[in-house]
Amino acid sequence: MKTVDQISFAGKKALIRVDFNVPLDKDYNITDDNRMTAALPTIKKILKDGGKVILMSHLGRPKNGPTEEFSLKHVVPHLSDLLGQQVEFADDCIGEQAVEKAKNLGNGEVLLLENLRFYKEEEKGDVAFAEKLSKLGDIYVNDAFGTAHRAHASTAIIAQFFPDAKYFGYLMAAELANAEKILNGAAKPFTAIMGGSKVSDKIELIEKLLDKVDNLIIGGGMAYTFAKADGGNIGTSLVEADKLDLALSLKQKAKDKGVKLYLPVDNVIADDFSNSAKTGVAKTGEIPDGWMGLDIGPETVKIFSKVVEESKTILWNGPMGVFEMETFLVGTKAIAEAVVKATENGAFSLIGGGDSAAAVAKFNLTNEVSYVSTGGGALLEYMEGKELPGVKAINE
Repeated sequence: MKTVDQISFAGKKALIRVDFNVPLDKDYNITDDNRMTAALPTIKKILKDGGKVILMSHLGRPKNGPTEEFSLKHVVPHLSDLLGQQVEFADDCIGEQAVEKAKNLGNGEVLLLENLRFYKEEEKGDVAFAEKLSKLGDIYVNDAFGTAHRAHASTAIIAQFFPDAKYFGYLMAAELANAEKILNGAAKPFTAIMGGSKVSDKIELIEKLLDKVDNLIIGGGMAYTFAKADGGNIGTSLVEADKLDLALSLKQKAKDKGVKLYLPVDNVIADDFSNSAKTGVAKTGEIPDGWMGLDIGPETVKIFSKVVEESKTILWNGPMGVFEMETFLVGTKAIAEAVVKATENGAFSLIGGGDSAAAVAKFNLTNEVSYVSTGGGALLEYMEGKELPGVKAINE
């Protein structure tokens, strides 16, 4: 793997694709800086070498060019604090100011470019746009795992302009190494925990994992599709009505491959999708009409937790319920604590980005598990066996 460790950046301009797509509140304060702190080791290595750092990222999904809401200028003060030095900002990513500031950057200095997605060419993977970006730096570094599954100009296309000077940053290298550990080096028993709302979102990953895992735990909204497929009553719970046959075929595949499939046996139910709703507990398949399942129940928590705690490798992707609401976070929190307990006992635990990462962060357990991925979609696609454009571009 070609990483930044293999080169000295002294006197060189490193053009780094980072993922600074961080959440901002209405006053433009960063509410979660994990993606920024994850990029710091790579940036600091290059600065320590005496290199010059030019950072490029996207922020949000701007529809029609530049907007105040999605300007990366809002992250400059915090980034300056994190690095302990003033970060320069260019109000465009390929305009005259960007070219001038990049040209005049001194050794040990940092420049952040304006949001790449202010140009539609970024997401289109436009070659001419990628070439303009490439002229800003001497060496290309991709450290944005969260966008590695996108064939965008700055994540994949740009690499062709650095045939002998393209590298993975530390974050990308760690993400790939940890994913590989799960895919090809998992100690047994290996348990995958799948949650979230839709079976269809995880179908390819589940099928791939059935060849690798000993236990497959399914919770969250997708569990009600399985319950419905078994002929149960799920009230007004979330369901993919057109995926009932798929749920049954997955159950059969798990059985055929000798994988133990764990589905909820009881559920926390509510009469409304609200923190203040009336709640109760119902057995799986016995949810009354007008009620919906919003978390796994107490018996399920015990069963799932025992399986997790006895595992040596754990992959977790997707919450067990609507953990954003205090009333329905018990199941997700219990599973998070079981993962921590297993990790303390020597298991390797990989939390698969997205809502799972948000959940362990909410419960202050991020540092208690082996690794938390910064890329939900990218990790899923990598686990499914797909070639990620951002990875392929460096390896070619």
